[in-house]
Amino acid sequence: MRYFRVWFLCAFHLVNTDAVELTDMFGEIQSPNFPDSYPSDSEVTWNISVPDGFRVKLYFMHFDLESSYLCEYDYVKVASEDQVLATFCGRETTDTEQAPGQQAIVSPGSSMSVTFRSDFSNEERFTGFDAHYAAVDIDECLEKSDEELACDHHCHNYIGGYYCSCRFGYLLHSDNRTCKVECSDNLFTQRNGVINSPDYPSSYPKSSDCLYRIELEEGFFISLQFEENFDIEDHPEVTCPYDYVKITAGANEFGPFCGERSPGRIETQSNSVQILFHSDNSGENGGWKLTYTAIGDPCPPVEPPINGKVEPSQATYTFKDQVVISCNLGFHIVKDGLKSETFQIECMKDGVWSNEVPPCTVAATETTAHRTIIDEDSNPVEV
Repeated sequence: MRYFRVWFLCAFHLVNTDAVELTDMFGEIQSPNFPDSYPSDSEVTWNISVPDGFRVKLYFMHFDLESSYLCEYDYVKVASEDQVLATFCGRETTDTEQAPGQQAIVSPGSSMSVTFRSDFSNEERFTGFDAHYAAVDIDECLEKSDEELACDHHCHNYIGGYYCSCRFGYLLHSDNRTCKVECSDNLFTQRNGVINSPDYPSSYPKSSDCLYRIELEEGFFISLQFEENFDIEDHPEVTCPYDYVKITAGANEFGPFCGERSPGRIETQSNSVQILFHSDNSGENGGWKLTYTAIGDPCPPVEPPINGKVEPSQATYTFKDQVVISCNLGFHIVKDGLKSETFQIECMKDGVWSNEVPPCTVAATETTAHRTIIDEDSNPVEV
């Protein structure tokens, strides 16, 4: 009777234990004495190892073990990486819930262990099992690790492994997985412009360091205006440990900036600005965009001369602005003893005009005396 067998199992734990190491790409595993009855008090473990880039697939062609509740007497246990994948017992013809049937077991990694265990006695004759294993290729391009695909852009699977490649304009990082961009030599010399993270508003590339330089003449001051749509990976407790924007303007530094709150407007008070954008090897954030403008020191308002005008006429003038002075009809400009129709001055970087506004003076009138003479043909001629 079964309750006597349970007592004897507790009192006598005598088991013959063997371990078999299997490293071929395929093979066959059979219970001891197969196809004859397997012995009592036996335990055998087959440790299967295949190369990295493969998994182990196991399936049974014949299965005939003693049946018991939760397979506590005789069983076949399949495990991988300290995880039990399946435990089987019973007969394939009658115990379909406990026997493997047509089920194939695939390991999560490149190893698998199969353990056969029989208790101290069998009331009937059981022939055991016949199983086969094979190494199967892992399609890493369809696998996910840390919720991310194996490759940033393009994944190419081959038997036993895979490799990554990047879209045009990107470079493969040294991790052979991440796609980065070369963006460390961006120079802006115009008085206004637009700068944004690569691929904005799509996700910016990983593992990249982008440097944007704005270099203008002394006398200009650069203003940065970030758009409200601002999205850089951040951390709830540490300030910008992953991705960030950092701005250097002369002796002043601004940032680092990250998260979803836009830095807004930044007055750098400098004609030279460096914008560093750093991204690490993870994340899918939208990035940032800014508009920059330059303004110089203001010059005093320009008063037109009497009997003259200034063009263009505006409320304020700043560095590099130019105005043209001209006189009304009947007047002309005299500067340093020279007469001219117009005169141009420019706002300099120190906030002064390049010249003073010259006066408009009355144009001198010339008269010519006329007399009449008689030529040789007796015709009158004015001279």
